Amino acid sequence: MLVAEIIAIGSELLTPTKTDTNSLWLTEKLNEIGIEVKLKTIVGDDEARLEDTIKDAVKRSDIVISTGGLGPTEDDITRKISAQAVGRELVFHEELVEDLIERFRRWGREMPEINKRQAFVIEGAEILPNPNGSAVGMSVKIGDKFFIILPGPPRELKPMFEKYVLPKLRETAGEIFVKRKVLRVTGMGESAADELIAPIYTLYKNPNTSTLFNRSELEIHLTAQSATEAEADALNKELAAKIIEKLGVAVFSVNGETMEEIVGKLLRERSETLSVAESCTGGLIGARLTDVAGSSDYFIEGAVVYANQAKIETLNVSAELIDKYGAVSAEIAEAMASGMREKAKTDYAVSVTGIAGPSGGTEEKPVGLVFVGYADEIQVKSVKVDLPGDRYLIRWRASQFALDYLRRKLLRRKKNNDE
Repeated sequence: MLVAEIIAIGSELLTPTKTDTNSLWLTEKLNEIGIEVKLKTIVGDDEARLEDTIKDAVKRSDIVISTGGLGPTEDDITRKISAQAVGRELVFHEELVEDLIERFRRWGREMPEINKRQAFVIEGAEILPNPNGSAVGMSVKIGDKFFIILPGPPRELKPMFEKYVLPKLRETAGEIFVKRKVLRVTGMGESAADELIAPIYTLYKNPNTSTLFNRSELEIHLTAQSATEAEADALNKELAAKIIEKLGVAVFSVNGETMEEIVGKLLRERSETLSVAESCTGGLIGARLTDVAGSSDYFIEGAVVYANQAKIETLNVSAELIDKYGAVSAEIAEAMASGMREKAKTDYAVSVTGIAGPSGGTEEKPVGLVFVGYADEIQVKSVKVDLPGDRYLIRWRASQFALDYLRRKLLRRKKNNDE
């Protein structure tokens, strides 16, 4: 299996406001043709460090891809340092200057003199045309290795890579199909889930299994390689079935779907409708549901009732009930869900009330305390949960918990109907 590494070049990528998204995209494309990315490096506009990084990368990897630093300014050092690192000269190409002059003319401008720097190409390199920008890319063959030099802007990098680089790398890698499957798990921590499934997936070298916890759910990534696409899919399916059997209903998605997509699918299958009443989540549940195309088929109405008076006036929650139990309570969550369902005339309603912080908590009702209410034509229920995290995480996790609570209710009803 060929091994690749990516070098992202530019001091701006070392600031807290810029993210190297090119490496993520390139990794996905390389993985699809059976090339494994072993290392990603971000290097600022430092000549010595960049030269050392390129030299080391070419020694240890079959494919090295650099991004960025091909502009015409003084701090665009990739061209010069790459040539030094591989021990070759830069060769001036007059035809590239002519092309640049014509391009600037079409833009209604005169080409600045400094743009001539972009006409220098590493000796022996294949020029990779750039119809979307002024900097050409380069493909340098070093023995049986590839050193690919790409511009930084994604709108230039992506078409250049797909048209001129990917076909050659695919040919070099041979006929290897790489397929991925993502299982999403909620209601379990990473360590608890791994304790259950590690004895299963560690028996497999292919597919490879990795886990990732983000915000409120666990992702289990399965990556299989085979000589055919069908075989790779079958390998993933076999392992996924064993993991799903072990984790049960905690696995809410088997093809990478989000929680809101799964809930929407269940409602659509039953031709049923939903409304939501939100306090501490401030409309987040409604926003997530309506992010799904076609959600108007099942999502009817949402109400953000942040203040107590809003709960009373909008959902007909009893003021006496609020005085007696407080706005953050099981009783109010149930009253909100019941009032919302009655108001919207939906099959189901879900409500959320809680303390997202950072202030407002007490010893009796601490920050992170959340009540989720549920109402259908048969019952009105609520569940209490204590959620960790800052204000953002508590709100997000509350929305996830509420949607998952609804999902489990829908699955239970579906099972009862089927029986």
